[in-house]
Amino acid sequence: GLEVAMERMGGRMVRTGVGDRYVVECMRRKGYSFGGEQSGHLVFLDHITTGDGILAALQLLSVMKKHHKPLSELSGIMESFPQVLKNVRTASKVRVDAIPGFQATLRGMEDKLGKTGRILVRASGTEPVIRVMVEGQDTGVIDAMANDLCELVRKADNGG
Repeated sequence: GLEVAMERMGGRMVRTGVGDRYVVECMRRKGYSFGGEQSGHLVFLDHITTGDGILAALQLLSVMKKHHKPLSELSGIMESFPQVLKNVRTASKVRVDAIPGFQATLRGMEDKLGKTGRILVRASGTEPVIRVMVEGQDTGVIDAMANDLCELVRKADNGG
């Protein structure tokens, strides 16, 4: 819902790789002063190069004071979309970019979701797991998409 809300207000959202490092690199390269991740890490590059909860809270309080609006009203500008997160435990190291048909399937799903959804598939950095996250307006659609992607990973892990 963030991308839709930003466009409605004349803004634009730029996607980067997962991790503060990639967010900050993109911000520096493009001259942006604000960026963040779904995890809640918000970076105010004019002040600090990492996510800082206290700074984020102070910035939020500043906006509330400036606009004389409570947080409940400010948060109403964005509609949250349902999200499905599934983990596929693998016996071997599975590279999703090497799974036959995976990228084409993923692109087709992303095209179907458009700007009202997103898909993130990545290997865990700490365990033999592929994480599949699908976000969109229709829970049935995103759940089916996540299941289909998980099944492709399982088949690849079992030798095809």
